[in-house]
Amino acid sequence: MKEKIWNSNYMKAWSANFMLYFSFMILTPLLPLYLSEEFGASKDEIGMVLSGYAITALLIRPFSGFLVDSFPRKVVLLCCWFLFFILFGGYLLAGSLLSFFIIRTLHGAPMGATTVSNSTVAIDVLHPTRRAEGIGYYGLSNNLATAISPTVGLLIYQWWNNYQLIFAVALISAGIGFLINSTLKLKDRELQHEKRPISLDRFLLLEGWSEGIAMTCYSFSYGVISTYLAIYGKEELGITVGAGLFFALLSTGLIMSRLVGARALRQGKVTENASRGVVVSVCGYLLFAAVHNPIGYYGAALIIGLGNGHMFPAFQTMFINLAPNNKRGTANSTLLTAWDLGMGLGIIFGGFVAESWGYGTAFWVAWLVNALGVVFFLTFVRKHFLRNKLR
Repeated sequence: MKEKIWNSNYMKAWSANFMLYFSFMILTPLLPLYLSEEFGASKDEIGMVLSGYAITALLIRPFSGFLVDSFPRKVVLLCCWFLFFILFGGYLLAGSLLSFFIIRTLHGAPMGATTVSNSTVAIDVLHPTRRAEGIGYYGLSNNLATAISPTVGLLIYQWWNNYQLIFAVALISAGIGFLINSTLKLKDRELQHEKRPISLDRFLLLEGWSEGIAMTCYSFSYGVISTYLAIYGKEELGITVGAGLFFALLSTGLIMSRLVGARALRQGKVTENASRGVVVSVCGYLLFAAVHNPIGYYGAALIIGLGNGHMFPAFQTMFINLAPNNKRGTANSTLLTAWDLGMGLGIIFGGFVAESWGYGTAFWVAWLVNALGVVFFLTFVRKHFLRNKLR
């Protein structure tokens, strides 16, 4: 008899993760518009302001993995989540571009730590025989939130043109996630109290260095497109609320491929799933860069979603399989650190290129970086993982 995936603790972690991404993603496509309309920010200024959260998330990820592995996970999770929740109130109070930049930058730290601790808790409560499959299903909570929340935010923007209401919805959603996680019932586990010298491998999974480089390439591309697609659609394609449909199609692809990919991961086809995902995704980025009309805009969303839905849970499984059990949090944080690094670079560099040479050039750069990551994965990373995996 198969062990159960959907136990009560897993469902709570899954639901809380949905609320986390709902609260965060409801703002994502609208913030470039908000900064442009409210503060008159230029494209490169928008890139600098929005990259702040990715930078602080990047800096906190390795330490959050260490904390999750070294202290009671529920305590770490709730502390991080409360900070993530309360900082949404800062968006309601920010009255200048500088104050918004400060709040956004500070918000990256609890966002980075919360995603690490929540996903680690979700992995903990899964039976080892269903772990790879459960990781795939866990990602559906992100995907559903990504499908729904940008559309909700854009509809509020279209009907009421009220950014304060959108910020309030994000605040309430994060609060609901905090309340859900406060009801978790986790088993006590033996904490690691050994005194070891401070070294890099306590904060990063060094065995996953090549996988991390590849992931950074993929998230660079996503950072460029996800940040600038709403303002690009409005300014150059005349699509005023199209970002909502873009994220809905992206999430449809993610959900479809995750459901298929979960079965493949259960069968141990980790590198096969990752290879399929990165190849499909790079085709989606090529379509977005090459075809500047609604067909390219929306078609790319579905294709990128289909690719990323295979790629991301496979990469997460690879990181977990490269790490001993007492470094599970570190493995998670290393994966997400690589993602944040690429996102931050994509947001900053994408804004600079778009300001100097236009959105078209920025999207071609995004595709090129993604393609380099695909070549690196197919020629080196797959073999590196198979040589070094522990399970």
